[in-house]
Amino acid sequence: MSRPLLYLDVDGPLNPYAAQPERRPEGYTTIRVALRPGRALRVWLNPAHGPALLDLGYDLCWATTWMDAANRWIAPVVGLPELPYVDFGAGLFALRPDGVHWKTEAIVAHAADRPFAWVDDEQTPADSAYVRAHHTGPALLHHVNPRIGLLEPDFTALADFAQALRA
Repeated sequence: MSRPLLYLDVDGPLNPYAAQPERRPEGYTTIRVALRPGRALRVWLNPAHGPALLDLGYDLCWATTWMDAANRWIAPVVGLPELPYVDFGAGLFALRPDGVHWKTEAIVAHAADRPFAWVDDEQTPADSAYVRAHHTGPALLHHVNPRIGLLEPDFTALADFAQALRA
């Protein structure tokens, strides 16, 4: 059996953007991403996250608005190699009348019935229902608090899911 996929969102799980703005979380480093001249986005990243994610036994894939830019800005800081990414194309930020997140359909299509876990801070029960209805393989939608980012219990849940697939 091939390894399961792990879809990674940046803002929320890796960058706890909703943390107190004047207090960088312990273990994190700050980068400034140039959006345009004179304007930069502050991003907090934990260099320990990359090795921990690589040790989980998944094939990693970006599932973020950063798309390929995550390989340039995020991967080197957290210790990840260049990763494939879900190209959201015209679906980027598209509102759906059924309440399903704009990423969900593209992630399910990208997974192509392969087992997957998806860490994000914006999933809802509508996304879980969509995945159950449209994905035949096992899937874990794992919510991460955007005020604190990935923590040890998140890594444990991901490891447990991958282990259950091997059993």
